[in-house]
Amino acid sequence: MAGKKKHATGTPATLALEEAGVPFTLHSYEHDPRNQNFGMEAAEALGFAPERVFKTLMVQLPDGLAVGIVPVDGTLDLKAIAAALGHKKAQMADPAAAQRRTGYVLGGISPLGQRQHSPTVLDDSALRHATVLVSGGRRGLDVELAPEDLIRLTGAATAPIRA
Repeated sequence: MAGKKKHATGTPATLALEEAGVPFTLHSYEHDPRNQNFGMEAAEALGFAPERVFKTLMVQLPDGLAVGIVPVDGTLDLKAIAAALGHKKAQMADPAAAQRRTGYVLGGISPLGQRQHSPTVLDDSALRHATVLVSGGRRGLDVELAPEDLIRLTGAATAPIRA
């Protein structure tokens, strides 16, 4: 696994992993700009089962933004993430607000190395896998790491938030 040396093309996500000394593997692929289903594109291009590839979604809660991380072949259960964070309801965040908050573009939002930390919930299905993939901080780049490391670095709670 990579992660010991600095990469000239590092993203805030990969730099956060390197600084924490977390083992990870980079997986890159050629993003098709016509494809807006970023997560499934990554799973198919990289040859991983969709239940191991997770997408990072931003939600708006009454008291601010939060992060939900779910498998790319599922959708985020807004009531479940709201409940996991102590609220009654949530809605998808405004895309521009998500980009400002994280410092990443849509389709490349990583749960790691975000500009501002947000409360984070990882779907508990991630714990069934030795490693999972999340965005590496840009379209066409994913990082593979242990779910326990993802939880530790993001301060994530785990809950069944996949619809």
